[in-house]
Amino acid sequence: MTTNLAPALSARLSLTPKTTLAGLLDGAWWPRSHDLAVELPPLVDALEEHFGRITRVAVNPTRWPVVPHKVAVTGHTVHVGWFTEQDPDKMILLSYTVGRCDLLVIPPETEPASAARLMTAAALPGSVLAAGALMSDEAATGRRMRDTRSSQDAWETDGGAAPTPLRHPLIGARMIPMPRHLRR
Repeated sequence: MTTNLAPALSARLSLTPKTTLAGLLDGAWWPRSHDLAVELPPLVDALEEHFGRITRVAVNPTRWPVVPHKVAVTGHTVHVGWFTEQDPDKMILLSYTVGRCDLLVIPPETEPASAARLMTAAALPGSVLAAGALMSDEAATGRRMRDTRSSQDAWETDGGAAPTPLRHPLIGARMIPMPRHLRR
């Protein structure tokens, strides 16, 4: 009998570099699914190098269909709590050594370009933007980009449009009507 275990995927994580500038977030995490029991172990493993042993995690249940009370990670168990008052786009991790780590949680279905922008923005040292503000800003950016692409696509599929001819030629900085036939 052989067992085929798929290798565990590493956490898609972006952390704020060590600096004296304190921000509202310590980075961002982009899980691959909404299954917290599967996604949490690789995240905790990646964070323990920077923050020490993670013992507790707090999430908002609106983003996670099932919130387990405990999750087994390498060498120990992490206790998971949920709070509806907590920002749904943020996860709080607690450790014995460093204390608290706040991460922006990027939904798994997010487009890669959008996730990359969010991961960069959440890891900026000294950023005063909360998780919800980053997500709403990115949603607005995404809408603007889709609108721009739609208008460019419409332009291309319509064959473009020739610019309307000028009624009068431009001379210098003012528009001066020129007679049709110039006499010298």
